[in-house]
Amino acid sequence: MDHETLGNIVLLAIVTLISVVQNGFFAHKVEHESKTHNGWSFQRTGTLALERVYTANQNCVDAYPTFLVMLWSAGLLCSQVPAAFAGLMYLVVRQKYFVGYLGERTQSTPGYIFGKRIILFLFLMSLAGIVNYFLILLFGSDFENYIKTVTTTISPLLLIP
Repeated sequence: MDHETLGNIVLLAIVTLISVVQNGFFAHKVEHESKTHNGWSFQRTGTLALERVYTANQNCVDAYPTFLVMLWSAGLLCSQVPAAFAGLMYLVVRQKYFVGYLGERTQSTPGYIFGKRIILFLFLMSLAGIVNYFLILLFGSDFENYIKTVTTTISPLLLIP
């Protein structure tokens, strides 16, 4: 793989690796909570704390493939830096969701809603990249610089709750 191609995906790879570490942390929390209340065997049934940590982990695992597809699609088809920034924001929000779910379930709602907004942003970036590809193919017009400028300008707005 040449240096330029590697440079175009390194931020996406970093965000992906951080998300893998986060998944490991979530799984460790489930295992720890299970062992705390059930001895050394893993059982899903148990205390309310175990139910909450298991459900929070499962909800995060269910959304993970969608996140990865949107992250890589937005980064490769549109712009790597805003996609990586949105990916990092999603990981922060997912952590907030997970921790919020362990308390009162209503504490997890802001993280959930914020996460949906970030996924929508990544989806729109991917869509803009696909539309740009077909504009180049059909009309020879390339709007890549405009799209990168817009996404780079809009991505900090993701910080607004």
